[in-house]
Amino acid sequence: MARVVVDVMLKPEILDPQGQAVQRALPRLGFEGISDVRQGKRFELEVEGPVDEATLARIHDLAESFLANTVIENFTVRVEEAAEAVK
Repeated sequence: MARVVVDVMLKPEILDPQGQAVQRALPRLGFEGISDVRQGKRFELEVEGPVDEATLARIHDLAESFLANTVIENFTVRVEEAAEAVK
């Protein structure tokens, strides 16, 4: 089984109130020197069988039509190695 990850982020020109709230809280928590925070979503899809170009194209279509609002969000699709089961 393989894992495909879809990361969805607001486009840079879109206001990110949650990211701004986190950014304002960081100095109070002792984290200095962080100039920007953007909030996003991560989807992990477990895929049966090999991940070929056709599978990635279908997942790209899924992300574009269902997982992301492409008017205000960008997304990336990547294959991540599935963790092996601990014996």
